Amino acid sequence: MLVEIVSTGDELITGSVVDTNASYIASKFYEIGLMVNRCTIVGDNKEKIQNVLEQVSDRADIVIVTGGLGPTQDDLTSEIAALISNDELKLDKQALSDIEQFFKRKKIKMSETNNKQAYLPSRAVMLRNSCGTAPGFFMNHGRAVLYFLPGVPGEMKEMFETKVLPDLFNKFEISKRLNTKISLFGVPESKAANDLKDFQTRFPDIILGFRAAFPIIEVKLSSSLLADDQDAGDVFLKAKNWIISRFDNKNIVSDKGLSMEQEVARLLIKQQKTVAVAESCTGGLISHMLTDVPGSSAYFLFSAVTYANEAKINILNVNNDTILKYGAVHEHTAEEMAKGVMEKAGSDFGISTSGIAGPTGGTDEKPVGTICIGYAEKGFSTARTYCLNFNDRTRNKQIFAAACLNFLRKKLKEFEN
Repeated sequence: MLVEIVSTGDELITGSVVDTNASYIASKFYEIGLMVNRCTIVGDNKEKIQNVLEQVSDRADIVIVTGGLGPTQDDLTSEIAALISNDELKLDKQALSDIEQFFKRKKIKMSETNNKQAYLPSRAVMLRNSCGTAPGFFMNHGRAVLYFLPGVPGEMKEMFETKVLPDLFNKFEISKRLNTKISLFGVPESKAANDLKDFQTRFPDIILGFRAAFPIIEVKLSSSLLADDQDAGDVFLKAKNWIISRFDNKNIVSDKGLSMEQEVARLLIKQQKTVAVAESCTGGLISHMLTDVPGSSAYFLFSAVTYANEAKINILNVNNDTILKYGAVHEHTAEEMAKGVMEKAGSDFGISTSGIAGPTGGTDEKPVGTICIGYAEKGFSTARTYCLNFNDRTRNKQIFAAACLNFLRKKLKEFEN
């Protein structure tokens, strides 16, 4: 079964917006055992979009098209869909009602230009949008069924999961395939590949892949074997366990493919524990990562971005003498920061960062990439220093944040064991 994705919009071909929609859709197809054969990006040009849709309709079975369903003049998708199928645009009363209700709920006056979004190819089936104004739709053309979805990621995801996937399972014989991911931290992709170089010989029916999502490495396993095949499941589990055995436990973030923050969140929720964060060099990134996980209010209590020494002293109760004697980037300072934020928030754990993200500010004693991570629990606190320089300020902050969360993750695993 051939699957293709078409993403439309000038903002995509100019690079001003990253096409996250395609990666999301491809990952969802991968989860149900279907590989996307091709992704195409095309700008807001009527002739070019028409040509692409004609081509994909002739060679694919399933086509997902995103973008171009808005109210402006360069939103051409509905018009082109009608054109290629020798159809005409017709007002969909349900779509218009949904749009009107959306503006009514928001208490915003609806513009006349929004009426344009309710005109769909007459033979298409409308897909209701519960998050925005642009309805989606699907239709058959050539050998393919084409699903047209909004380009806004939140709207697209909701529509894909609640409307498109159920319809695909009704239309096609799609059987759940075996696939899983293992998340690693502190292991370069090249080393991971080398450590697993014998995998294909041992497990020829299972496909091994890697994805670098800095600073995490994802090891991916997939198989054409069906998930309800017991024998296949046993082989798949054996392959997964073999991979896990090749790495140190401290490097395995999750054997279910969770991100660092998702795994930390899972452990905190499972143990019914809370955390507070004090950040200097990471500038709030750790707090963002933790609160980006749904349900974070169950474990995240407080965050302080104490960049200035005065903030460390006045807010976190770091001893002034500590900073005068050792400096802001030091284990003693980081330890007091972690302890101070824990006490301030009344949390079970406190974690902290103080370091040098660069590109300037480093010394021979404390070069760029130096990070001091503090950790505190009731009755105990500690800190560690690492040098993790990736010659880029953003990447340094990312790995600093991940390293701090990894420190907490390993402590939580100790409690779990």
